[in-house]
Amino acid sequence: MSAKDGMLYSPQSAAQKVVCGPGEFIFAAAALDHGHIYGMCGSLIAAGGELRWVYDKDPEKVKSFIQRYPGVKAARSLEEILQDSEVKMVAAAAIPSERGDLGLAVMDAGKDYFTDKTPFTTLGQLEAARKKTKETGQKYMVYYSERLHVESAVYAGQLIDQGAIGRVIQVMGTGPHRLNAASRPDWFFRKSQYGGIICDIGSHQVEQFLSFSSSQDAKVMYSRAVNLHHPAYPELEDFGETSLLGDNGASGYFRVDWFTPNGLSTWGDGRTTILGTDGYIELRKYTDIARDREGDQVYLVNHEGEYHFGVKGKVGYPFFGQLILDCLHRTENAMTQDHAFKAAEICLLAQQQAEQLTLAK
Repeated sequence: MSAKDGMLYSPQSAAQKVVCGPGEFIFAAAALDHGHIYGMCGSLIAAGGELRWVYDKDPEKVKSFIQRYPGVKAARSLEEILQDSEVKMVAAAAIPSERGDLGLAVMDAGKDYFTDKTPFTTLGQLEAARKKTKETGQKYMVYYSERLHVESAVYAGQLIDQGAIGRVIQVMGTGPHRLNAASRPDWFFRKSQYGGIICDIGSHQVEQFLSFSSSQDAKVMYSRAVNLHHPAYPELEDFGETSLLGDNGASGYFRVDWFTPNGLSTWGDGRTTILGTDGYIELRKYTDIARDREGDQVYLVNHEGEYHFGVKGKVGYPFFGQLILDCLHRTENAMTQDHAFKAAEICLLAQQQAEQLTLAK
């Protein structure tokens, strides 16, 4: 197989691998405050998991959830889920400031916890979770979806592992989002609840930097989190940026914002550029503007040539099957606990250190 025609790198298919048998991995859903819970649960089911319970304080959220997943039982309380000895994991997408305490309760019940990002809004919550994982031996896993649930990002990791661009020396990411303010819940605009823009959507970018660059830790060199254009929402930070230096010498920069224009065909033009010693990769995750509305476009340039791959439907999402197996066998192949917590720690520090001048008019 020749690298000249790009076939050395080109993915072929994305068949979802079922990793366990019926009833072998039973899990529950709780705290349906963010729509990410559907992606989390759907992919666990596709990998062989059995979704037994759902709980939320809002019966309308529960009703909608059961319409998506018929046969799931509505729990009368969180305790009803936690008392089910067959439930191995609770997946949750609570209000960000409530995710830490929910995780402690789940782990105290002898179950693994799988939370939407951001996993914490304070360093105190992070330290409590670190202590609890050591005390209980349970997992506190995080849905960093912009790497784990985006095929182009999964494929970039595979290319890096193959040595396609040599050693990674810089990662640059953009995470723009459309605000859609009228459809957002009240907590979305309260900083004490969402944690700040770097803490929240910046957590994706920090995790990607650590993963793609193989950094175990990073120093925050610069960060800024501001409200530039939304005076009606004084606690909203609509623009954030951070510069990082990894412990292996790799550098990172990311920008996150709520300025996606209405003319874009999707919610955000998320991109990542990964520079290596022998080439670079660009990911156009959700669209290739004015050219192709289908996302998951991967561009690769190295010493062998220039390549373009459309990888939607060809790579899949191996994290979810790996996570199930990690829970069953107490391994750490999907993501180590140290990595999940380190990404959270760095984004919390970047948020804490950020220049926060508000300029909205």
